[in-house]
Amino acid sequence: MVRLDKERQQELEPQRINFAVQKLSEIGIEVTSKDSTKITFDWQGSKITFFPYSGWHTGKGIKDGRGINNLLKQLKTH
Repeated sequence: MVRLDKERQQELEPQRINFAVQKLSEIGIEVTSKDSTKITFDWQGSKITFFPYSGWHTGKGIKDGRGINNLLKQLKTH
């Protein structure tokens, strides 16, 4: 998918990645991999991928969706 505002994405993506890593570590989840666009971590034996700019999260054991708060809510309830 081509972004309409690439400059905005380049500016905000690093901030969102750092925020997501911080929030995940606050609830005891260790990020296993991160690059310039996504974060991956293990959750209940499955690999979860989170794309901080779009907010999309996916993986076995969680309900796919959008938003860091929705992801954190799912992880806290298990």
